[in-house]
Amino acid sequence: MKPEEIRKLDAYFKRTFGNAALEVKARPRKDDSCELYLGDEFLGIIFKDEEEGELSYNFSMAILDIDLD
Repeated sequence: MKPEEIRKLDAYFKRTFGNAALEVKARPRKDDSCELYLGDEFLGIIFKDEEEGELSYNFSMAILDIDLD
């Protein structure tokens, strides 16, 4: 993703969840997605989706069952 898109997504996540520790980072060798972190902890991947002239971003987060205890 372009740096401008990453900055906008970073601001969106910080504003939406009220947490300045959230950070959107570029992925090495990938330009169709970026990653979301809380401090040093990886939270998930944000994919760019362009379909029929409309642009959206999809956030995917895996939750391990051991993390639920």
